[in-house]
Amino acid sequence: MAPDPGSRPTSDPDKKTVCRLLLVRHAKAVPKDQPIDDFDRPLSKRGYADAPRTGHWLADSGFEPDLVLCSPARRTRQTWQLAAPALKDPPPVVYDERLYNAAPSMLATVLAERGPGLCSLVLVGHNSGIHELAVGLAGSGPSDLLERVRAGFPTSGVVVMDVLCGWERLAPGSGTVAAFWSPAD
Repeated sequence: MAPDPGSRPTSDPDKKTVCRLLLVRHAKAVPKDQPIDDFDRPLSKRGYADAPRTGHWLADSGFEPDLVLCSPARRTRQTWQLAAPALKDPPPVVYDERLYNAAPSMLATVLAERGPGLCSLVLVGHNSGIHELAVGLAGSGPSDLLERVRAGFPTSGVVVMDVLCGWERLAPGSGTVAAFWSPAD
């Protein structure tokens, strides 16, 4: 289900600002039992196939994010590098070490620090933090989407969340789930 990509913050001071958050879980990586540091785990064959599909879904849905915040881990960088070419005008990317396997509170902190003045952010991260952030923010939206968000966050999946009042005021329940997509859809 694709949301209306045209939803942008308003300049009317009497109306609340709506920001769009696109949470992207990295594509499938090689198993953890490989003799390689977790940070350096690359994408698996399936991950290489799924990451571009994520980019095509974002492009087909009409998203025009202002900035991408990405964990610097190899698998998250590879995911975005494979997804971005599908976008008409890929946004700049910031690789922030605090996003690597971060807890939801740290993800929210980075969004609050990097997001002011921006309408739409992509956050490319890891489970369990990215799933916990999605569940924590999801205060409203269609019941089927809320249920899917609570059920899990598959690799290469995307949760689109609209949040009121800006990045600095992210709080539990402050988001409206607008879409949920995964390669299995």
